[in-house]
Amino acid sequence: MFFGLRALSLIAIASLLLFEDWVSSPSCKLLPTTPNNNNTAQFGVNEEEPDELKVMLVAELLLLGSEAGYINHFFRDYYMSKFFRKSFESLKPDLLLVLGDVSAKGLKLTKSKWTSVLHQFYQMLGPFVGLPFHAILGDRDIGECRDLDVNKVSWIARKLPGLDPSGCGAFEIGNISFVTLNAVALLCGNSSLRFDIEKVIERESLELHEGTVDGKATINDSTNFTDADYNFVFRESTVSSGSGPVVLLHFPLDQTRKEQNGGIDAFRRSSNTSIERLNVVPKSRELIGSGLYKLLHTLPLNASEYILQSLKPRIIFSAHRYAFSDHVHLDRTREITVPAMSWNARDDPGFVIATFHKTGREVSISYCSLARESHILLVYISVIFLFCLVCLKG
Repeated sequence: MFFGLRALSLIAIASLLLFEDWVSSPSCKLLPTTPNNNNTAQFGVNEEEPDELKVMLVAELLLLGSEAGYINHFFRDYYMSKFFRKSFESLKPDLLLVLGDVSAKGLKLTKSKWTSVLHQFYQMLGPFVGLPFHAILGDRDIGECRDLDVNKVSWIARKLPGLDPSGCGAFEIGNISFVTLNAVALLCGNSSLRFDIEKVIERESLELHEGTVDGKATINDSTNFTDADYNFVFRESTVSSGSGPVVLLHFPLDQTRKEQNGGIDAFRRSSNTSIERLNVVPKSRELIGSGLYKLLHTLPLNASEYILQSLKPRIIFSAHRYAFSDHVHLDRTREITVPAMSWNARDDPGFVIATFHKTGREVSISYCSLARESHILLVYISVIFLFCLVCLKG
């Protein structure tokens, strides 16, 4: 009987190891073409082309650092590290982008506790540490407008690659240009940081228009705003939509506008409507760290127009809403909202793989889902129950 129980234990341990390896692998689905979009993904684009750039985008890691309890440290963080490692091994991305909210409650952390969050973050990345990666700031990292501290923003930004003191950055990899913007500051009308963000947008806009006299004149004369109402007015730009950089934000742009001709609701998701319906955040998951997580934040319409008009983005990636969405703005700019990659946020985390092809402006988008926490816990509980039952009978 002793040897039978020992053999059963070994089989159970081996099965759990195989199960862990299996559930740690992401399941990715290439999205279909979205209507009226010139940055479309297509089914059947599975063969990697030479010189294409594959980017993994994650958001809402919501790490707790030294304040993490046993469940987070020994279970959630353990599996998150496996998710990163298996994703790296199976998908072989060239670049990792983290779209904000690395910390669950960074705005309340001291510098020493923030250091523990960053240590946890770099440990979790595993093989990605040796890969080019960039991270942007979210509202949970630096707070909302009433909490915004310029010095703290600068300190945190220095700890993340490629960010200037305002939390913005610009870089190029594989002939693809990226611009990261501190979207939190764009919500704050009276913050000096907001003006720093505007300067970054103007600088990148001038670079986009460089070489065309008309374009430079348009930029110099096109923006007219007041501090009080944050009101932007634009003239017609000579640069076509989609010819600018890839824009990375934490907050999504405004998506409530409607087509003037034909009454088409521009807020309606162009594809993946079944995924969007499944991405409803449970009420129990809305409370994380400190206070209610405001899922409905977007940049205001005027700031959204300012970004679209000035930067003419090739594609936009945002986060904050926990759920995945695929939206096409009225100027046909595509915006992908990256889901939360944390069990602290939702039971079914996920991320996005974007493949930039060497020809044209085509960007293929894949939605990748990870194992549900509830399913893994159910397996563990079942195995422990069966093992205890066999022991009692023995």
